[in-house]
Amino acid sequence: MLTVNVKVVVKENYIEDFIEATILNASKSNLEEGIIRFDIIQELDNPQNFMLVEVYNSQDAPAAHKETDHYKTWRDKVEPMMAQPRSSIKYSSIFTKDTNYDL
Repeated sequence: MLTVNVKVVVKENYIEDFIEATILNASKSNLEEGIIRFDIIQELDNPQNFMLVEVYNSQDAPAAHKETDHYKTWRDKVEPMMAQPRSSIKYSSIFTKDTNYDL
C-alpha cells in the first residue's frame, strides 16, 4: 500500500468552497478501484490547513487517479482557492488494522 498525504493551505474566504469541492472529489475517489481510502482532515488550530490522506493499493494507482475527470475538475476548481501550492509526502504502509502479523 502507498499512502500520500497532501497538505493544502486554503485562503480564508474559500474554506467552505474548498471543503465542498474536496468532499465531492473524495466521494468519487473512494469509488476508484485503486483507492483504499481517501480522507479529508482539517487542522483544529488553523482551519485553513487541510490534509488529504490518500491510501492506494499500488504504486501506479495515484497516476490513474490523476487521470479521472473528478480529479481534474477538483484540481482546476480549487487551484485559485489555495494560499500556496499544495505539497505531498509519500509513505509506505507498515501496519494498518487490516495487516496480519503473527506476534
